[in-house]
Amino acid sequence: MSTGAPDFEALLREALTPVDPPAGLVQRLELTLVNLTELAHDELESWELSAMRDPRNWVRPVAAATVGVSAGTALVVLRVRRRHRARKQQSRNVLELAQRTLQDAADEARRILPHR
Repeated sequence: MSTGAPDFEALLREALTPVDPPAGLVQRLELTLVNLTELAHDELESWELSAMRDPRNWVRPVAAATVGVSAGTALVVLRVRRRHRARKQQSRNVLELAQRTLQDAADEARRILPHR
């Protein structure tokens, strides 16, 4: 006997069905993060220390540092997450997986940071 009420369970199941991201999303996201990191780095390099005496000049370098750190962190997380399955298969236990993940994150951060 049908009451005419919608089947909420079926509607929720349909609404919460996983959706695959577009094919090039990861590459576009990575390229955008790399560009943001490089632009922030260039902006910070162009500032002169003598101009920093006036607090009104601090907005752009602080914004550039914030964008650079955020984009760089997201880039490290994206790249480390992409290689998670391979590290998981190579690891014998959770501790070894954690060590490999931390090492991979440190290596990736070194690649992103400018060489000084």
